[in-house]
Formats: sequence, C-alpha cells, structure tokens
Amino acid sequence: MTDHYVRIFDTTLRDGEQSPGATLTSPEKLEIARGLARLGVDVIEAGFPAASPDDLEAVRRIAQEVGNSEINGRTPIICGLARAAKRDIDKAWEAVSPARHPRIHTFLATSEIHMQYKLKMTREQVLEKVREMVAYAHSLCPDIEFSPEDAGRSDPQFLYTVLGEAIRAGATTLNIPDTVGYTTPDEFGELIRGIIANTPGIENCVVSVHCHDDLGLATANSLAGIRAGARQAEVTINGIGERAGNTSLEEVVMALHTRHPVYHLDTGIDTTQLMRLSRMVSNYTGIVVQPNKAIVGANAFAHEAGIHQDGILKNQQTYEIMRPETVGVNQSQLVLGKHSGRHAFKTRLQDLGYELNEEDLEKMFARFKDLADKKKTITNADLEALVSDELLQHQEVFTLDGLQVTCGTMGMPTATVRMRGQQGEVHTHAAIGTGPVDAAYKAIDAITQAPNQLVEFTIHAITEGIDALGEVTVRIAGSDGQPVFVAQPEKTHRRTYGGYGADTDIIVASAKAYLAAINKLLIASQVEN
Repeated sequence: MTDHYVRIFDTTLRDGEQSPGATLTSPEKLEIARGLARLGVDVIEAGFPAASPDDLEAVRRIAQEVGNSEINGRTPIICGLARAAKRDIDKAWEAVSPARHPRIHTFLATSEIHMQYKLKMTREQVLEKVREMVAYAHSLCPDIEFSPEDAGRSDPQFLYTVLGEAIRAGATTLNIPDTVGYTTPDEFGELIRGIIANTPGIENCVVSVHCHDDLGLATANSLAGIRAGARQAEVTINGIGERAGNTSLEEVVMALHTRHPVYHLDTGIDTTQLMRLSRMVSNYTGIVVQPNKAIVGANAFAHEAGIHQDGILKNQQTYEIMRPETVGVNQSQLVLGKHSGRHAFKTRLQDLGYELNEEDLEKMFARFKDLADKKKTITNADLEALVSDELLQHQEVFTLDGLQVTCGTMGMPTATVRMRGQQGEVHTHAAIGTGPVDAAYKAIDAITQAPNQLVEFTIHAITEGIDALGEVTVRIAGSDGQPVFVAQPEKTHRRTYGGYGADTDIIVASAKAYLAAINKLLIASQVEN
C-alpha cells in the first residue's frame, strides 16, 4: 500500500449489528460479507466471536468462504474483535484463522473515566494488560490491531505510552477510536497528528480512525484524522451502529473520491456498488435509510425546486457534485416479466450483486414467476426485495403458510393465520384486532408464544404503479429484558430484533416482516439457552 492509499475497514457486521434491532442471521451476514468483498473493502470486521457460539460460527464461515475468495484480484482481511482477555482472543483466532489474511482486533480503555469506573484499573495495570494481551494475540496471528477505547477523551501523553507498548508487543495497526463521538474535527485531527509525531515505532504501523456520530461529526472527524496522517478508516454501511451510529462508509469514500484534488488519496472501493449494498443492509437489518441521507438517501439526487431543476437540465454539475451512476443509482430500469427465462433472471441477480446457490436460485425463480403473474413488469427494486425476503427465511422456527383477513367498516377485523413449525407441523389460529395487521399479529403471537413489544412499524411501496410491491420493516423488543452482549458488557438494555417482508399484498408483507423478527427472537433465545 502506498502513502496515498486509505484502507477501508468495514465493521457493519460487528459495530453496525450493535444497532438496536439490527440483529442479523448467519446467511444475512454471509451475503453482506460477500457484498463488502465485491465493494472492495480492505478489511471486514466480521463480528465479535466471544459474544456467542452463533457469532463465532458466522465469523468462521465468512473467514472460510469470503476470506479465501478472490474478487478483482483481491482477498479481504477478515477480522474478529476481542477484549483484552485470553478467552476472547482465543475465540477470535478460532473464528478468523481459516481466512487467507486473518486479523485479531483487541482493545482496552485508556480514558480516566473508563479506567476508574469501568475497568477499575490503574494506568500501570492497563499498560501491563496491553503488553500481555497484544503479545498473546501476536503469538497466534501476525496481523494485530489494537484500540485504546475512548481515545478521544484520553490523556494524549498516556496514549503515546500505551500505543508504544502495543507496538513493541506486536501490534501492526493502531486504531484511535472516538468511542462516544465527543471530539470535534480540529481536536481529533490534532490527536492523530500528535500520536504520529510522538509514538515510538509508529512508522511501522498503520494508524486507523474509528469515529461515532453522537454530535453528527463522525465523517468530519474521520476525514480530519485521515488528513492528519491516518491511513485506515473504520466505517459501516449507512453509518449504522450503537447510539447515533458510526462513520458512514459511503460518505468517507465519496468525500475522498469527489474531493480528490484536496486529499490526493485513493481507496479500493468500487463506488458503483454503494447503493446496492446500502439497500441490502437496510433490508436485512430493518433500519430504513433516511430520505435525506448523503450519497444513498432517496433524495440524494432528487431536485424539486424549479431553479435547481432548470440548472440540472442545463448542466448536471450545477447542483450535483457527483453523477448518480457513480454510486450505483442507475436511471434505467431492467424490465423482466413472466416470459423471462432462468438465465436472464440469474444474470440480473448477479448484476445486482447477489450470488445464490442453485437451490436458492430455484426458489427465487419460482417466487419471481409467481410475482410476474401478478405484475406486468418486474424492476430491480422488486428483485432486491424478493432476495431479501427469501434470505430472511433461511433460519426459521415458523414459516407463514397462509393468511386470510376480513376487515372494513362493517364487522370486526379478523385474521386467520396458518404457519408451519420446524418439524413441518401445521398451526392455525384466528384472532380479532383493531385492524387487519393487528389481528394478524395477534394470531401469530398466539401460535409462536413469543411475548414481545412492537417498537417500530414502517410500510411503503418500493415500486411504482397500482400493482406495486409493498415493503414492511418492523422492530420488536423481547419482553424478558435479556441483556444485549456488546463490547461493554456492563451495558444492558432490552435486545431488539428487526424483520423485513415484501409482497404485493401489504398485509401479507406485514405478517412476513413480523414473523421474521419473531424468528430472530426465538433463535436468539434458543442459542442463549
């Protein structure tokens, strides 16, 4: 790598998944990892292997399949996060070791408030722990990343000492996290500048930045750190993550791309994949991208004001600093219909970034034909919705087998639901609700016996026309108050689960989304028990 290259370290599958409701199944994680590899990210932080056996297995599968595949002559580094503890490091190594280029990422807090109240350790104890655990990780894996947690609020002089010890113990990448999104761009840039100037052995390491968006400054802080000499940026698709989220991958990449004359820096990202992967992550996590989101929001390239429209028609650069095609917003739409064949269908899915095995392809093609009988034309958005909906069904306790509702101004809204269990058993239940969706959800609750609270419900049409495919995302919270396992284990809150469903019938789409979220809740409960 040259000094003019910025590594893109994606942590969507680790820090991003810590967003409330963003729980992902193993097939979803694998598909996102494949998308990240196609995107061209340099490092994929695939998860936190010590969190659970399921998380370890998901990271290991990504290491085996994505970490040994070559796309455009490149194979990404597969990284696993570990606290500064031998058990965590062992689990991380077990998970990432099958990859061609494995990395262990370990961390320990260095701010006074974290050391005093969370770790209950002195500075000397922190230094000793860093020496011991980084050296232990390095004895297993040659590529070690170390992060001084809450570096943004740490004493810079102490940071220099800690980072110097990490380098001596074998760290090859030093990540500087603004863990709580506290710093401003001037402060963070100066912090990175000071670290590079005062840390012994830093010339042999890559300096990385990892910023959170609590003050809305994550991207600005990351760019300030890069200008100060950092050559790795830790980011997530759509900026998802704990609290207000992480630095957005698409924002950092497009800032470096669009303002290349200012930064004179390059990345290995294929920017035309950005919109596709943004939609994939949004569908799988159930976290909707706000319309005014930079780069990938629905309004990012929309112009309503007359003056703007007039300018765009005369010269696109008057109000657009980047071409929509650059980030994968294609103005043309593929038209498929009921006469389209399997080969055209498969080819288009590949163009959209989906690599399905033959079994999944056959299921998808059957669903495509069924949809084509209901709609005259099938668009890219329809196909993306179908794939997302299909992949959500790979890990299920219950599957929706039938739904019938009665509603209107007369009588009581009633829903009859038929579902199948894991052993093929059939369950049928009817319920009355305040409306058809409420009735369907009550019937599903009666069958699944999974108490929960509906936290969020969103519905919209993703294609045009009266026969539009409806898309529903929901988020539910388990009623048992189980803690979420995160990097800071003393933090507990109710775990939430996202679900997604798509159908030409919005009631069916609503039922699919709700059941997908409940399946995640049930699977998580099975793993924990």
